[in-house]
Amino acid sequence: ECGKCMREKKFAVSNRENPEGELSLYFHLPFCHSLCYFCGCNMIVTRNAGRVERYLTYLRKEIDLVSKQINPRREVVQLHWGGGTPTYLSPAQIREIFGYIREHFNLAKDAEISIEIDPRRLAPDHLSTLREVGFNRVSFGVQDFHPEVQQAINRIQSDEQNRYVIEESRRLGFDSINVDLIYGLPFQTLDSYEQTLDQVIELSPDRLAVFNYAHVPWMKKHQQLLPEAEMPSAADRLRLLKLIIERLTEAGYVYIGMDHFAKPEDELTEALHNHTLHRNFQGYSTRAGAEVFAMGITSISQLNNVYAQNVKDIKTYEEMLDRGELPTHVGYQLSEDDHIRRFVITELMCNNRLRKADVHDRFGIDFDDYFAAALPGLAPFIEDELLSVFPDRIQVHEDGRLVIRNIAMVFDAYLQKDRAQAQPIYSRTV
Repeated sequence: ECGKCMREKKFAVSNRENPEGELSLYFHLPFCHSLCYFCGCNMIVTRNAGRVERYLTYLRKEIDLVSKQINPRREVVQLHWGGGTPTYLSPAQIREIFGYIREHFNLAKDAEISIEIDPRRLAPDHLSTLREVGFNRVSFGVQDFHPEVQQAINRIQSDEQNRYVIEESRRLGFDSINVDLIYGLPFQTLDSYEQTLDQVIELSPDRLAVFNYAHVPWMKKHQQLLPEAEMPSAADRLRLLKLIIERLTEAGYVYIGMDHFAKPEDELTEALHNHTLHRNFQGYSTRAGAEVFAMGITSISQLNNVYAQNVKDIKTYEEMLDRGELPTHVGYQLSEDDHIRRFVITELMCNNRLRKADVHDRFGIDFDDYFAAALPGLAPFIEDELLSVFPDRIQVHEDGRLVIRNIAMVFDAYLQKDRAQAQPIYSRTV
């Protein structure tokens, strides 16, 4: 649906149907000092400090517009800065823009406030500034410890840098420390990756996100700079994933699912065990009811009934905000079928099971009748003993969790439509 329609519906629908519901805020800060060849994010490489300051000026304009249309009683229970590299901002800029956010939104006292950080370029007072203004969760991009891999992906990052930021974050009292790793990069082997895992286990972060590298050079041209011939095969990626799960669980981490791990005492682990885990565009969460309002270029808002994405280029972003318009580019209002399928997919991805009675109680439909056309698609997973279908539920087995994306695809009507029309799939799941 058109951006104008979404700008009108984005808040009207939300405020009418969820007038005092919890909020999650996302701010996209796209700037980076240098290009990582593997990167699939919407980012801008620049050394122009004035360009960053100008972007913050327009981000404040968007904050003004968004905050005016949200009930001020609605509490923000999650807030996240992503990028790009949010710590491209100087400590002074961090203080200024975070203060502006506090002035315009009602942050809950126990809000999860997180930020993505590149350990390579931090000023001495970066981490202390983040803690001072209110951030309580940090996520460090590491990707791989092996020098040959780092050279290939154009991201040289020393053990000393990684160790310093984690130890300093602990000293400053951050509630949660996450480390991002990637598997599937050039020159990664089982032996080299085991060394990376040993090093990260020694650092003992609270959480780990170990992502499967998505090679999409037709979308991200800079990925053509990677030596494709040196990338692990699909079979080797599966072996790497098996190694990752075995090594991290042996070290005491719990496999949350879809490449995420947490310590046993982490709230994600508790939610997994209690079957209350949730997932949104920002990853796994324990705040299931919070609508995501996103600001900055390319950012995606995820409301109860609407998805809406901002424009992707800064020039258009500025022009729309100068006209007093929300910079929404495209959006979609969910149908009843979308709600049903979202619930089914979320249950499978988060809780590794689906109780058919829950679908009936929530939507008033018979699960088997409604999904009669889709259910035969589960046959290969049943044959491989990756899941079982019972009269009352679908249960994903332990090995099935490795291919949970593929299992969920069976219930994705849009993906099945793209396949029928021979539309390209963006990247392989394995």
